[in-house]
Amino acid sequence: MDIVEREPAGPWEGVLAAPARGSDVGVLVLAGSSGRVERERARLLAQQGFTALAIRWFGGPGQPPGICEVPLETFTTAVDFLRRGGARRIGILGTSKGAEAALLTAVRDPRVDVAVALPPTSRVWCNVGRGHDGAHRPYRSSWTWRERPLPFVPMDDSWIPAEPDSGPVAIRGWYELSERTFAHSLPPTEIPVEAARADLLLVAGGDDAMWPSLPFAQRLARHRRSAGATVRLIARDDAGHRPRLPGESPAPASGHFKYGGSAEADALLGEAAWPHILGMLGGEGSPVPAG
Repeated sequence: MDIVEREPAGPWEGVLAAPARGSDVGVLVLAGSSGRVERERARLLAQQGFTALAIRWFGGPGQPPGICEVPLETFTTAVDFLRRGGARRIGILGTSKGAEAALLTAVRDPRVDVAVALPPTSRVWCNVGRGHDGAHRPYRSSWTWRERPLPFVPMDDSWIPAEPDSGPVAIRGWYELSERTFAHSLPPTEIPVEAARADLLLVAGGDDAMWPSLPFAQRLARHRRSAGATVRLIARDDAGHRPRLPGESPAPASGHFKYGGSAEADALLGEAAWPHILGMLGGEGSPVPAG
């Protein structure tokens, strides 16, 4: 399929990729804490018939330098942009911290029809990096809504990584310890996905070494079911934090973090999720309750 690309004139750096013949489905594509613009993923979605807008949502001009009190209006403004461009159906596809943003935006913006979270969290977490003031600590929320910070889980800095100082680190245990340490204050930090009008697709790996995305996804699914809402959960026990969709380049190696899984398992998880992503964005059928 022929596609066209352009740099949108908006309040963020990004790329808009769309079928040459146009589309009435718009998808906002969000990276995680890498901060990059997900150009390749946007192109893949455009080749499948969707208009895809990938944006830099922190670290750009006028934005927080880290994931610290990022306004959720960043994403509702992108929904505005897609709607003005003719999209009648809106999806948000987010990865890691971008998945956190996708779920929170879907809860607050009823115009979002589909939220895809690869791999998700069920809670709002603290900042990753510094805010406008240049400070990393004390911990603050990753997000604001209408200029008010969302309740969040801080990190327990008593955590010690199991790996040697010189190698990549798995930080899943840090998140698990922080949940235990701050258990008394967790309820307000839950992402209330049961309130979202959007259809929900969760993609998670049981071997995720960054955060416990499969338990998070299972918790989100339980919340949806308890409210009589629908959800679809795609999982593999051997996959890690970076599922790769068909046609995407392999995930780059990291000298800082262990992500879990393997190239094969992560590709198989993305392959299993891909038809559900396409079907839900295209409005084909209704999602089934997660089992």
